[in-house]
Amino acid sequence: MSVPCFVRTLSRSFAGGSGLFTPAVCSSCKDTVTRKMSSRRQTDHLERTASVHRQMELFSARVSDIMNESDTVKRLRLEVPHPDFSFRAGQWVDFFIPGVDTVGGFSICSSPGLLQREGVIELAVKYTRHPPAHWIHTKCSVDSQVAVRVGGNFYFDPQPSDPVVDLLLIAGGVGINPLYSILLHAADLLRQTHGHRYTPGRTHLCYSVKNTKELLFKNTIIDICHERPDKFSCDFHVTQQSSDIERELQPYTINGRISEKELQRYVDPEHTLCYLCGPPPMIEKD
Repeated sequence: MSVPCFVRTLSRSFAGGSGLFTPAVCSSCKDTVTRKMSSRRQTDHLERTASVHRQMELFSARVSDIMNESDTVKRLRLEVPHPDFSFRAGQWVDFFIPGVDTVGGFSICSSPGLLQREGVIELAVKYTRHPPAHWIHTKCSVDSQVAVRVGGNFYFDPQPSDPVVDLLLIAGGVGINPLYSILLHAADLLRQTHGHRYTPGRTHLCYSVKNTKELLFKNTIIDICHERPDKFSCDFHVTQQSSDIERELQPYTINGRISEKELQRYVDPEHTLCYLCGPPPMIEKD
């Protein structure tokens, strides 16, 4: 499975071809948004995203916490104190490390609401020999200083006057990162009780990994589904599970890959917006 710093090749276009992702699927929004995860290990993030919109300003950030999200993924919490810093759910950051020539590219896995409440963002980075990810796993520590710049056209940022849509989020491996941000943002919007606001419809997450040990954010995802079962649901797909599935995950876990038949159950041709993020074979199949 490719790693977050290669989640860069981005397409935003009218859906085409056969299968689920046809123009009829998202007629309310006119397009299906997809993000491909490049499998080329040494290509440069800045080159791959040169034509993608990004903010102009670079912001200083401090590593305030480092957590093990799984055996191979570390979650970084970054304090970004500048009041002008902002992002939309689903976007990524250019990640600048003092003394490391290579610029990383990592999807933000937290919600814009967390930035507003606590002044922090979070990144979940899988181990690889690529210099930025390798630095995070081997040298990064609390109080390390870095710099970030937001970019990306893949996001969910509804305005109060926008029509209500349902969300179908389809993730493969660490492609969960931007979709988790979108999921959290939808939950934040539903928790708001004041002012003129956008109220999302239903959100369903289909998340495919090799085994349950690779499921990132699973506890929070389940908690959100429990909090608002009328609005949120999820399916975890495991494709190479050799051990018994943990009891608490069994109600949500399916052996086998995500199928078109399954996804069709969650698509209303008039009201569903689909976001897809995963490795090239998964994207190309759809």
